[in-house]
Amino acid sequence: MQQRGRTPAQPSYFLKPASSLAATGGTIERPAGTELLAFEGEIALVIGTPARHVSPEDGWKHVAQITAANDFGVYDLRAADKGSNVRNKGGDGFTPIGPKAISTEGLGEGDWRVRTWVNGELVQDDTSDTLKFPFGRLVADLSQHMTLETGDVILTGTPAGSSVVIPGDTVEVEVDAPNAPGSPTTGHLVTAVTQGTVPFGDFGSKPKVDDLQRIEAWGSEEEHAAAVAAGRATPLDGNEGNDGGSGSPLTDAIRAQLEGVAVATVSAALRKRGYVDIFIDGVHPNHEGDTILGTAKTLRFIPFRPDLFKEHAGGFNAQKRAFDTVNPGEVLVVDARGVRGTGTVGDVLALRAQVRGAAGIVTDGGVRDFAAVQEFDIPVFSQGAHPSVLGRRHVPWETDVTIACGGAAVQPGDIIMGDRDGVIVIPPFLLEEVAAEAAAQEKADAWVADQVAKGAAVDGLFPMNAEWRAKYEAETAGANTATENKA
Repeated sequence: MQQRGRTPAQPSYFLKPASSLAATGGTIERPAGTELLAFEGEIALVIGTPARHVSPEDGWKHVAQITAANDFGVYDLRAADKGSNVRNKGGDGFTPIGPKAISTEGLGEGDWRVRTWVNGELVQDDTSDTLKFPFGRLVADLSQHMTLETGDVILTGTPAGSSVVIPGDTVEVEVDAPNAPGSPTTGHLVTAVTQGTVPFGDFGSKPKVDDLQRIEAWGSEEEHAAAVAAGRATPLDGNEGNDGGSGSPLTDAIRAQLEGVAVATVSAALRKRGYVDIFIDGVHPNHEGDTILGTAKTLRFIPFRPDLFKEHAGGFNAQKRAFDTVNPGEVLVVDARGVRGTGTVGDVLALRAQVRGAAGIVTDGGVRDFAAVQEFDIPVFSQGAHPSVLGRRHVPWETDVTIACGGAAVQPGDIIMGDRDGVIVIPPFLLEEVAAEAAAQEKADAWVADQVAKGAAVDGLFPMNAEWRAKYEAETAGANTATENKA
């Protein structure tokens, strides 16, 4: 689970139906309409004597044999049963086991190795002495809740390397005790993947997959991209256009309209509409003269707590997911709770956002590796530099949710605009009218500044009274006519 960014404080369990069991040499169907069938090579414990209310120290004594198992699951169906995994992992043939069982007599909990091959390539290789939860503890824990009977089987979790397989692939799992006399082995548990043809009916939960599921199933965005290049995976759905997200009102036309418009001018237009708490306060650009305009993607940190950090900060955590899935044209907005004294962005993550085509990063916390980040082109607005690493003040918690950043509410899809004066949040439904008004006001303000430069007094000019307004409209109308004639 650490590979997926989740390190549980305690083990959790689910039951597998007997119909999911399968022997070596069989096949597994990837259900019609799904794409993310994943393998998990595992060490399986076979109970020899009944266990009820046993201690962790005695749990191993109730295990008579060890064998190999493959805990297949379909990511497309994970949301259907909210953790019970009935549909995700309970399909016919989804639990191949065998082919041989090894006696545990004379062997300890840490003496075992599990390896997995896909199409002959070794993809998992680990030993039981690295387990977070020893086998005896699993037996003891389960025995607190139920009687474990002779012949019951416990699957113990999969090492790093679990990924997706597709029809035509062959998966092999072997468990052995390489340092024991004779190096006993289960032999290879072989399963061929085929394509199911029976569609789901118009009742019950349907398969559902998104980009995060794809990345988690394949292990990382890089591995998913490699699978796409090899024709083994479906590309991410994330929009790669300049609007920073499907359906964003931030079109190329509005971007052009806002070119050169000051954040202060846009904020004045928002104020007229009652939006006064739209400022991400306390943040400044890492390059003088930087501007930022894009659609918000959000990342939320919560206050540090050791147990929560241990559970949520490892592997492909929320922070990594946010930087690894930001799309072109998006601004990654980080809720760091206004805590300046810790780094929330570093050089590697900032570079990843730049490579992804992000329009910028805004954090109401600090930036680590500040000098290195300054060398990048991507605009980063923050409270300044801080050398700390993740884990001092924060736990990376979740992405793509409503957050608070610098005192402003930010939702995914909001429009983020910033310059040297600061950063503001524009509700998407107001963007078109606010952009038009601000662009017109910016043009008028430039004309006013030109009059002041020529010696005009500001009284009556700023803001313009009726006389000055008439002069402005006459001059701009004439300029527009001249432009049209040239066209």
